[in-house]
Amino acid sequence: MDLDAYVAEHGGEWRRLEVLVTQRRLDPAEVDEMVLLYQRAATHLSIVRSRTPDAVVLADLSRLVLAGRAAINRSDRMSWRPVAGFFAARLPAALYRTRWWWITVMVVLVGAAWGLIAYVQQHPQVLTDWFGRHPDEQILVDNFVGYYSEYRAETFFASVWVNNAMLTAQCLASGVLIVPVFYLLGDNLLKIGMMGAAMFDAGAGDVYLTYIAPHGFLELTAIFVGGGVGLRIGWSWIAPGPLMSRRTSLVHWAREGMTVAVGLVFVLLVAGLLEAWVTPSALPPAVRIGIGAGLWGLFLVYALVWGRAVALRGEEVQSRPEALSSR
Repeated sequence: MDLDAYVAEHGGEWRRLEVLVTQRRLDPAEVDEMVLLYQRAATHLSIVRSRTPDAVVLADLSRLVLAGRAAINRSDRMSWRPVAGFFAARLPAALYRTRWWWITVMVVLVGAAWGLIAYVQQHPQVLTDWFGRHPDEQILVDNFVGYYSEYRAETFFASVWVNNAMLTAQCLASGVLIVPVFYLLGDNLLKIGMMGAAMFDAGAGDVYLTYIAPHGFLELTAIFVGGGVGLRIGWSWIAPGPLMSRRTSLVHWAREGMTVAVGLVFVLLVAGLLEAWVTPSALPPAVRIGIGAGLWGLFLVYALVWGRAVALRGEEVQSRPEALSSR
């Protein structure tokens, strides 16, 4: 083996690895590049040692491989950077890439809920069939309002957070079968729609909206996201596209679903805080609704505007030639 030619061929990679291992902060792409270069340098060291055991080259390569190993082990230590990266890039990008699925679910279900309310207004007998008898208006309103303050806020918060997280997780987990998602979302639609229809029939539509809107914007959107992403997972094996097998497509979108699932836990946490402390509070209705609408707007900006930015940036990085291939 011509050692000089070998060093000339791979020296650029070694110099790049030396630069990376001496930096204190690396972004995810640079960490991946460092790991790849370390693996290649270790292979080069083995080749040089077995074929042309030049003492100087062996010493330099050994030192470089040891430095690379130390840098990789250092990057594996506990750090908040992966958490920051998750919320700054992975989660919003996943929400953006699945946007048409959960936006469609949101539009269809919200439209269906208002359609159900309008239908029941024209056919009040439906309320009697649903409740077993026509609900007493005052009792209905008192029970609806009292539901949000019947228990201590801490207990109520834990209950609604767990229940909503379970519903969203079921939508995501059962998405591979598709049909259960429609059942779960349809059941939730009927409960919300029929309660709304009863409240409007009792002349308390304003009360219904005042107590639903503060937390409902964010809470229902999280459920819609769970349902939409669940359906996307199911569709991945039905129509995987020309570039992936059914298995590969399912694994890819299931990973996206896991990313979204983790993120929705925190979205529903915020919604639960709103439902437990803001919805039943003595704040004016406009303020309560404004708080909920404001946080909902921030979520949409996070998912659609910031998500688009990081998703496009990620696509640009993936479309670039590998750093080493240009050398």
